[in-house]
Amino acid sequence: MADEKETAEAPKKSNKMLMIVIALVLVILGGGGAGAFFMLRGDSASAAEEKLVKGVVTAAESTITVNLADGHYLKLGFALQQTEDAGTEAVDLSEAYQLAIDEYTGRKLEELSTAEGREKIKEELKTKLIEAYTEEKKKMVMDIYYTSFVTQ
Repeated sequence: MADEKETAEAPKKSNKMLMIVIALVLVILGGGGAGAFFMLRGDSASAAEEKLVKGVVTAAESTITVNLADGHYLKLGFALQQTEDAGTEAVDLSEAYQLAIDEYTGRKLEELSTAEGREKIKEELKTKLIEAYTEEKKKMVMDIYYTSFVTQ
């Protein structure tokens, strides 16, 4: 009789385990399918944003050191975000280096110590870069990203 009870309980355990495994597989597949649907679906708003920021990012190979006011200095590294009009070739950064040096030379450390101050100067530099890298009314550069910004 003891043998009959043991054999009767064994199929119940395997049925429960089988049901749990099937349920987990269905949940995983269902979640993956839904995730794939939303990721691949796309919409016109995201397509417009993608077109706006698509382009080459040209990073400066080295940082530059700029003399600030009162004996301080700034070590600056940056990259330029190009527009689609610029094509796939990297722009020459010589003029960007010069504009960055001109923009930051002689600035006070206090100006660069706050986020608002850094953002204001960055926007001024960005405006000059866009103007300098516009050819035949086509903007070649649309933004600047700092890869290194160290003051001392």
